[in-house]
Amino acid sequence: MSNETLLALAEMAGISPTWIDAFGTPQTVSLESIRAMLAALGMPSANEAECEASIAALATERATRPLPPLLTAQVGMPIPIGRHPVLRGRPYRVELEDGSVVEGRFSEDPEQALEIAPLQALGYHQLEVGEHRVTLAVAPTRCYSVSDAAASATGTPVGEPRLWGISTQLYSLRRPGDGGIGDFGGLARFVRQAAARGAAAVAISPVHAMFSDDLHRFSPYGPSSRVLFNALHIDPSAVMGEETLRQVLQENGLAEEGARLEANELVDWPASSTWKFKVMRALYRRFTAAGGAPLAAFDAYRAEEGDVVEDHARFEAMHAWLRGQGRNGDWRSWPEEYRDPRGEAIEAFAREHADEVGFHAFLQWQAAIGLQQAQIVAREAGMAIGLISDLAVGADPAGSQAWSRYNQMLHGLSVGAPPDVLAPLGQNWGLGAFSPVALRRNGFQAYLEMLRSAFRHAGGVRIDHILGLTRMWLVPDGFAATEGAYLRFPFDDLLRLIALESWRNRGIVIGEDLGTVPPGFDERLASAGILGIRLLWFQRRDSRFLPPSAWSKDAMATTTTHDLPTVSGWWKALDIGWRARLDMLGPNAIESGELDIRNGERSALWQAMSEAGVLASREDLHPPSLDNPPIDHAIAYVGMTPAPLVLIPVEDLLGLEEAPNLPGTTDQHPNWRRRLPGVVDSLLDTPATKTRIDILNQTRQPPEQQA
Repeated sequence: MSNETLLALAEMAGISPTWIDAFGTPQTVSLESIRAMLAALGMPSANEAECEASIAALATERATRPLPPLLTAQVGMPIPIGRHPVLRGRPYRVELEDGSVVEGRFSEDPEQALEIAPLQALGYHQLEVGEHRVTLAVAPTRCYSVSDAAASATGTPVGEPRLWGISTQLYSLRRPGDGGIGDFGGLARFVRQAAARGAAAVAISPVHAMFSDDLHRFSPYGPSSRVLFNALHIDPSAVMGEETLRQVLQENGLAEEGARLEANELVDWPASSTWKFKVMRALYRRFTAAGGAPLAAFDAYRAEEGDVVEDHARFEAMHAWLRGQGRNGDWRSWPEEYRDPRGEAIEAFAREHADEVGFHAFLQWQAAIGLQQAQIVAREAGMAIGLISDLAVGADPAGSQAWSRYNQMLHGLSVGAPPDVLAPLGQNWGLGAFSPVALRRNGFQAYLEMLRSAFRHAGGVRIDHILGLTRMWLVPDGFAATEGAYLRFPFDDLLRLIALESWRNRGIVIGEDLGTVPPGFDERLASAGILGIRLLWFQRRDSRFLPPSAWSKDAMATTTTHDLPTVSGWWKALDIGWRARLDMLGPNAIESGELDIRNGERSALWQAMSEAGVLASREDLHPPSLDNPPIDHAIAYVGMTPAPLVLIPVEDLLGLEEAPNLPGTTDQHPNWRRRLPGVVDSLLDTPATKTRIDILNQTRQPPEQQA
């Protein structure tokens, strides 16, 4: 078999047979991995004949491809529509969102490209050419920016904003009565406290829908659906009021258990989730029995949301029902008639279990209201941005999004990352991804559902692993994470849709661009108005930390992330201790050697702080002891950068040592379980925290206003 034919097919399919690793070294994908990926994409390649047949099928499909349901475009630029000779010389009509009409005619010259004349209006417009109907998504040149948000809040233009905010794991927030899991009620109260102290934003962990009948799945980055919300973050007191909740807790004997769970230092996800769902079921029974205007509002919500909510509610009910019978909860092993969300079997099931389906729809309604209310509180408290939601890179392939949008997802491939400095064995996250071909074929329907959900109740969106917009490292089922390959995605289309939704929702966009970054990618993000992420530990050139003035103006700045050590934990090398205990230091690394490296890094950071003018005059040039981590200095250092937005994790504001997550672990480390040490109403009131907030308010002022 000719390898050239196989590689030609891979190139046509969007698979990159070579790539450059994090160290700048060229790498080659194995032929076995390429064949496995092609098979998952529906392109047989086991031998020469199969490769040639797949190539011919691809070529035919492209030559005869009809106009897609949706085309993206940029405002003020011609809109190419591809090779469709049948349209030459034909008139076209574009109905804009505002009802006005633009008419034109395609060129008859076969040498000229088929294109629509530039449109000046943003939005989703309707193109008509004979019997063809196509949506034209006309996007702005860039996303809504921090400058736009600041100007909107102040009523005056802001040239170079210097805003700051706090990032937090939502589940970690403590509110009296929360039953052991942070909720939207606690978030609203925390947002109010942060705004009162000068914060312009609060970035939260993902609030995507999980599996309500599988309570051991709780990583916010491994959801069932990225379109719906996590019902465990509902504040029960907001459903029908404090008094009704008190009665429900008493009548069902749930008050004592809720108080016990609330006192836990770590989230007991199974126990707290069980308690929360018992409470919500009791409230749902009361709600439906009461009827009236609230029930009518719920019915209107279900009608408006349509199959987006209904599909998820049916999945949740079916998932629990089958598990209750001892069946596998993975929909891919369900009886065939239950795998089709539009099939008669599912319709019949929904009718027979209408109350259970209604309960899960009710949970989504209440979760949406809670998140919306937290953003309303943020804006009313004066935050220029408010909530920044987090859009996970993928969803569990056994979850409701993959089930309900099966024809728009990849199957047999998992999202991951190639080997790099932090993960020398690569990463396989076990998450599903959209199919780039199916997205185009379906007018980017599932992608837009997800984007709109992320923006709907927030002032900004953080897109996890935004590198996946241009290429995604995918690992075939049964292969090691190192044996994956990159698959190309329609970068321009995806960027334009983000920019359009960003402006329609007045939300900023942050792209998590840490990892193996392809050449020119950061520049593309900057030109699209998407902020990258720059964090203290990685801002170095050789062995020296970059001075604050050298940090990018096109990225937000932070001390650390949920996957990396806090300032205190880094200074004390707790991350090295964890990885040493769990045999995760990497090949040829030993704990003593890693500690020696960290000693040098501490000295280098302290030196950089001295050169930046962060140290007080009484402090010497020797780094402080391990028991005295320079948290205030680190926050000041990051605060001095020209980044338009600085986000400081609440763990660093509080001086905590442990990080929320240790990548590469499950039960070995308490991932996604740590709760904060105080209730949200007074969490930011400790003297040390007040000092750090004062530092942020000072360093984030325009230079001419700083003392």
